[in-house]
Amino acid sequence: MRTGLWGLALVGVAAAGCTEFSYLSKTYVGLPAQVVTIGCNDPYEVFDQRQQRKVLIVSNGLREVAGCGLDGRDPALTRRRRFSEAAETYLRETARETCTIIGETVFTDLQTEFVYRCAEPVEKPGTKVPRLPGRY
Repeated sequence: MRTGLWGLALVGVAAAGCTEFSYLSKTYVGLPAQVVTIGCNDPYEVFDQRQQRKVLIVSNGLREVAGCGLDGRDPALTRRRRFSEAAETYLRETARETCTIIGETVFTDLQTEFVYRCAEPVEKPGTKVPRLPGRY
């Protein structure tokens, strides 16, 4: 069996996908989805890892093709702005106005992780914190 460069590239892509999946499942497993809405009632799911100060913003495939406010434009042209706006809106709506986004990792067209920093110390596990509603 001959793999060549293309075969090695596909193996590398598959391995990277598995690594990302492993990271996301370890980091965000068991966290309930919260929903933040931006723009013209454009909802995004948010998984908040408060102890690590990271949030995973998740879109859905349909929105990325025919989403609100795209006006027929390529969704990739507005994706970074939309996901950043969702993360910033989420932080504001959960009473963390002093927090700022300091890092971003794009995993797929539907998943982006943001790292944030806050002036306040990290809450102790079990602390009652503001939450947004999830999906029905």
